[in-house]
Amino acid sequence: MIANAIISVAKFFAAAVTGSSAMLSEGIHSVADTGNQALLLFGHRRSQRPADQRHPFGYGAELYFWSLIVAMILFGLGGGFSMYEGLVHLRHPELPQNVAWSYSILAIALFVEALALRVALRELGGKGSGRSLWQRVRNCKDPWIFVPVAEDLAALAGVVVAFLGIFLARALTVPALDAVASIIIGFILAGVAIFLGSETRALLVGEAVRDDLIQRVERICLEDDAVERVVRILGVNIGPDDILLTLGLRFGRDYRVEDAATAVERIEENIRNLDPRITRVFIEPEVATDRGGLTPPF
Repeated sequence: MIANAIISVAKFFAAAVTGSSAMLSEGIHSVADTGNQALLLFGHRRSQRPADQRHPFGYGAELYFWSLIVAMILFGLGGGFSMYEGLVHLRHPELPQNVAWSYSILAIALFVEALALRVALRELGGKGSGRSLWQRVRNCKDPWIFVPVAEDLAALAGVVVAFLGIFLARALTVPALDAVASIIIGFILAGVAIFLGSETRALLVGEAVRDDLIQRVERICLEDDAVERVVRILGVNIGPDDILLTLGLRFGRDYRVEDAATAVERIEENIRNLDPRITRVFIEPEVATDRGGLTPPF
């Protein structure tokens, strides 16, 4: 966040010296990133508050809310202003001057953003798993991780586009290319914002956990001698590190109340040990009767 704030000042200075539309859009981009990271930090701290009477499942979903605000800012402030700036300069294009300033600042920004992306990718994990970067980002349910990854990728792309816009405008003596670069940067930011908005919206309304986790939970249940059949498993992400599971399990007719209660405790413990994000497990047991029906043992 601090690095982006410093880079944004440098980019605005370069934009003022060179008159480059692409550099101005990059400055707006860095301002949006700075504000977004501040909001993520704020949302992350609020999401760590313990559960209370009004919010018995905690505040984990609050980070999803602030991530949605980040996406809106990135779309409006970043994408919208960059496109507008590009269109204005497209009507009255000017050839960038003193481009050494722009090249130097873009080089520094490229280095800093590459370092930031490296850290974000290390936090994302999954390298060598056989899954693509797109799949790893989509499977991540923590905005604290996938939002910086998306923003850093957009930042790197923006720096490259800005450099090409300025360089080609000077090399070909076509000042409109600088304005076109600004518009392209706006589209990049808008695209990333739409992706982040879609991901956080799904999490806010209660996105189901991944199928592979459901399958592992089902396998644990069926491996227990008490379980005759898994009736249902429902899981939802209620926070970045908070998964709620509800299960319906059918026990054999020979199981008494005491046996079923012990089995439920044993299964719950095994499920929680499966993944530290599983913090809440609710099991509804059913026992087969001699008449072929089902009845809760409790």
